Amino acid sequence: MQEKPKNFTMIDEEFTCAVCGKKVMPLNYSARDHCPYCLSSMHLDINPGDRLCDCKGILKPIDIEKFKDTYKIIYKCEKCGYLHKNKVAIDDDFDKILEIMQDK
Repeated sequence: MQEKPKNFTMIDEEFTCAVCGKKVMPLNYSARDHCPYCLSSMHLDINPGDRLCDCKGILKPIDIEKFKDTYKIIYKCEKCGYLHKNKVAIDDDFDKILEIMQDK
């Protein structure tokens, strides 16, 4: 099992996506931090899961990069410009991932 960083707070909860409006269920194997339908996220954390960031902007997926044996989504906050990366989840929309890869 992969070790989580010391400053990682595990939050895997249901939410409604602020971008597409779809109901997102917990991931059940790691912390859910983005919508599996539109792949968008929100700029809520300073450290993973802490919910201490005041920005609250939309993290728009702008690229996909290879990471070990998986991929990471690269996000850019539409409000403050912050760049963030997160692993692709098992239930992420593969067509949306391909679309983001082609748009770069």
